[in-house]
Amino acid sequence: MSRRQQIKQSRRWVIKIGSALLTDDGRGLDTPSMEVWVKQIASLVKRGYEVVLVSSGAVAAGMTRLGFSSRPKAIHEQQACAAVGQSILIQTYEQEFQKYNLKTAQVLLDHDDLSNRQRYLNARSTLKTLMGFNVIPIVNENDTVVTDEIRFGDNDTLGALVANLIEADTFCILTDQNGMYDSDPRKNALANIIHECSAMDTTLDEMAGSGGLLGRGGMISKVKAARLAARSGANTIIVGGRIFDVISRVADGEMQGTLLYADQQPIAARKRWLASNLQARGVIILDDGAVRVLRDKGKSLLPVGVKSVVGYFTRGEMVVCRDGEGREVARGLVNYNSDDARKIMGSASTEIDKLLGYKDYDELIHRDNLVLC
Repeated sequence: MSRRQQIKQSRRWVIKIGSALLTDDGRGLDTPSMEVWVKQIASLVKRGYEVVLVSSGAVAAGMTRLGFSSRPKAIHEQQACAAVGQSILIQTYEQEFQKYNLKTAQVLLDHDDLSNRQRYLNARSTLKTLMGFNVIPIVNENDTVVTDEIRFGDNDTLGALVANLIEADTFCILTDQNGMYDSDPRKNALANIIHECSAMDTTLDEMAGSGGLLGRGGMISKVKAARLAARSGANTIIVGGRIFDVISRVADGEMQGTLLYADQQPIAARKRWLASNLQARGVIILDDGAVRVLRDKGKSLLPVGVKSVVGYFTRGEMVVCRDGEGREVARGLVNYNSDDARKIMGSASTEIDKLLGYKDYDELIHRDNLVLC
């Protein structure tokens, strides 16, 4: 199967639209173009896609409303522009999606939301729940309160992190260029578009140019974002937002824009990340039956197979699973904290609600969040 066919078959997308496109290079929100993109996104949703929209434009829209001719340098002025512009931005999206009987939800994130494991899991659960309700989450950085020290840097990075967050198949970046070129097409008329390349190819760094006046990114930030998205197996498409019917054409597998592909499938990439990047916070001792189920059948870990819980950990942290002899069997992200895990260990999943007074998951560790050792 070609990589463009993989894009065609993917069904969970993050679509990022940048400031230059949304604000018509600083002349206020480009509502006619927003209508076009919303129509295409609505078409995807009607076809059974799950879509999260990462939208820039709040600061730029606020600049226009407040009379700034260029992006202010003072952080409090940028935040004031964001506060004014975000309401304009989300209201416009809401009105456009209503035409297709689709609801929207505003989701504002900052770096702490995705670096703190508990907030990360809460954000992921919220986004997935919204998609389950057939709602379009519209994500932006929380520019009103964020500071330079903790900001994502640009919404390309935010979009990639959201792709990681929801385990998206495709990360589509709409930009003011038709794709990525081997040199800057604004300076070199003979520049050639790059149709496909591994996101990890280091030669991409030399080809990436700088951004415009409104955006904080540029092509180099898109390359870095593609690499970040690739860590969880998402392929990235960088493509011109002005191309006719662009989102639908990319979804149909057309050779539009630049495909920076992941080298591993989503589950394999995610498990490699789990195995190498997180420090274990506790230990779960398994009975022999649970060990066989994990090793031989690739199933999730249920509470009934747990003999004891060692250490203190919170929901979403990494724990090590060991057999009765102390040998490491697996490690994974736990769905319940250590206190609750002790209360439900050895019990059937049907008993969780009675034992805890709530039940978020049947599994103590889901197989998608578990890697064998």
